[in-house]
Amino acid sequence: MRFQPIFPVLLASTLLQAQSTPVQLPGNGIAQHDFLYAGESHDRKIFIVRKGKVVWTYDDPSGKGEISDAIMLSNGNILFAHQFGVKLIAPDKRILWRYDPPPAHEVHTAVPIGKDRVLYIQNGDPTVLRVVNITTDTIEKEFSLPTKQPVSVHGQFRHARLTSQGTLLVAHMDLNKVVEYDSSGKELWSFPAPRAWGVEPLASGNILITDRLGVREVNRRGDSIWSWSPADTPAYHFNNLQLATRLPNGNTLINNWVNEWDKPPVGQTANDHSQTIQAIELGPQKQTVWILRQWAPPANLGPATTIQLLDQPSAPENVRFGTIQ
Repeated sequence: MRFQPIFPVLLASTLLQAQSTPVQLPGNGIAQHDFLYAGESHDRKIFIVRKGKVVWTYDDPSGKGEISDAIMLSNGNILFAHQFGVKLIAPDKRILWRYDPPPAHEVHTAVPIGKDRVLYIQNGDPTVLRVVNITTDTIEKEFSLPTKQPVSVHGQFRHARLTSQGTLLVAHMDLNKVVEYDSSGKELWSFPAPRAWGVEPLASGNILITDRLGVREVNRRGDSIWSWSPADTPAYHFNNLQLATRLPNGNTLINNWVNEWDKPPVGQTANDHSQTIQAIELGPQKQTVWILRQWAPPANLGPATTIQLLDQPSAPENVRFGTIQ
């Protein structure tokens, strides 16, 4: 199946779509799920929402960068990458471990391996994939990944996730593809994906990819199993898709990011995104199940990059990278 770029057309009709956003949104608003929420924004905020209420927040007004990745472990600790660093914080917000990259380097994705190890990818020249034992503060694995333009650091990588086979899926944003690597850095599989942003391995062995075209589920042969683009849901305005997650019930949750650094659309004041949705949950037939649009009290959640549902207990740290686990 071939996909044609649709974002230029969508961006040209930003105001029209924003005005046409339905008043009554599908789902139960902020109470639809319990979830961890974070996004690339000026303020570097993280939220935990339970039963429709914000029960925990993290605010880093004096820090630097934008939160591109955030994961809650089963013990309640939160690992997040914020462009100019990686932190692991406790529920009481104590910093348990941190890494600050050198100048002209960035980190946009970090993955826990057990409770004692962190895998992160450092954008730069050269790039570095590194596994660190945060208890002993020792590097247990390190190798470089290819990029298109080594000196163009910001656009190299955004997201990576470990598979049940102990391999790593990496969204190569500047190389326009998703690649699977083994723990020695050997390329095992790749798939073309223009401006690839998000990647998630599925229980079936298929891969869920978010890129400039939309969201696609592909198998290892490269066949498209399921796909969605904003054109499939014309009632809502989408700025920039970032991560997508396949839920246990078969639905797909997609984040819609807005840029707080650019000028607002005509007719809007700065940072007024009140008519822009932050996330959409779709059923297998692409039916709209839930729309999240929460820019005002009880909480302004800000731009959406990642949502981790907390409805069911999970242990995202129960993964391995080769023999490291």
